[in-house]
Amino acid sequence: MDLQPFKELEQGENLRVPEELSLVGGPRNFRRTIVSVRIYPDSPYRVDIVEGKLALLVEGELVCDIELQDIPEYYRRDLRSGKTITEIAPTIEWGSLVYLTVYRKCQYFGFKEECQFCDINENVRQQKEAGRPYDTVKAVEEVVEALEIIDETDVEKRTRAYTITGGSITRHLRGQDEATFYEAYARAINSRFPGRWISKMVVQALPLDDVRRFRDAGVQIYHPNYEVWDRRLFSIICPGKEDYVGRDEWMKRIVAAAEVFGPSQVIPNFVAGVEMAAPHGFSRIEDALASTGEGLDYFMSRGITPRFTVWCPEPLSVLGRDQGAAPLEYHVGLLRLWRETLLRYNLPAPPGYGLPGVGNAVFSVSSFMDALPGDLEVARLPGESEVAANS
Repeated sequence: MDLQPFKELEQGENLRVPEELSLVGGPRNFRRTIVSVRIYPDSPYRVDIVEGKLALLVEGELVCDIELQDIPEYYRRDLRSGKTITEIAPTIEWGSLVYLTVYRKCQYFGFKEECQFCDINENVRQQKEAGRPYDTVKAVEEVVEALEIIDETDVEKRTRAYTITGGSITRHLRGQDEATFYEAYARAINSRFPGRWISKMVVQALPLDDVRRFRDAGVQIYHPNYEVWDRRLFSIICPGKEDYVGRDEWMKRIVAAAEVFGPSQVIPNFVAGVEMAAPHGFSRIEDALASTGEGLDYFMSRGITPRFTVWCPEPLSVLGRDQGAAPLEYHVGLLRLWRETLLRYNLPAPPGYGLPGVGNAVFSVSSFMDALPGDLEVARLPGESEVAANS
């Protein structure tokens, strides 16, 4: 996801920077905000040392202080194979989420199938060219072993959830369809660690029988991401999803999944700002927000709360070439729209992202949680007490 290909990074920055930063304090008294790190040597933003402390500067002006996470103890241990924990089961969201990308490629291949904002297949190539250990498929047994190490060393239970994700499987992978492949990881983890972590699954919008299999394997939160709402843009930006499933069927499957998990546990993601990408996107901010607002209303009126990640143009993707990100005015407008729609339908904060309200952030794209009232109730998972959900 870095904005510069690895081969153009002269200092090996991609191997050295932290996954996330916490922005705090400074002349504007920032309340804690978590951001993902993206490397871009031409960025006006710099992390540097000011008076002995890490700080964020923009064109030389101090913006705020920066805090880093302590390196968790489990990062100092390796698997029996010699593989590192960071290779198999890294943590993000300020150490609260174990992120398991168990299939690092996608079977939507080539220009006519790949999502136009995504560089997952190109990234595999550059990782291997850089000489990094980079298994395309992570073994179920090694994932479980890595989680055993985390569970053993994380005595304070800072890791609260895990996500299973990876590329789409349109045919078969090692003789398995998509649901069978990903279900195996959830079933193995939840059998070994019942109740230890909140269980999330990020895969395609699948038929109900497959969704039920995920639930029966112990998955609690389902993320069937729809990427962009507009019908015309969906077919252009997500051509593989349009051809294999179809936009209307994709949206119907998201709604149907609420029958299996419950509406608050179906949290589809969209890529905020990609609807303004040239040459096909909206040129006016108000038109982009109106379109995305239709999608928010469609889902939130049914009790389903989409979340979003901010589009960060990836240079190896189709849309990442010579693209600027959506303007700040769009993102501020989207936050207002998302918050207003959620409150209008009297929905709780989505589960699995920590507490709502400014300064409580753990999620690395935390703006939508920051924008919510701090006293808003968090949706409870089955069997979870109100105290646990809001702690």
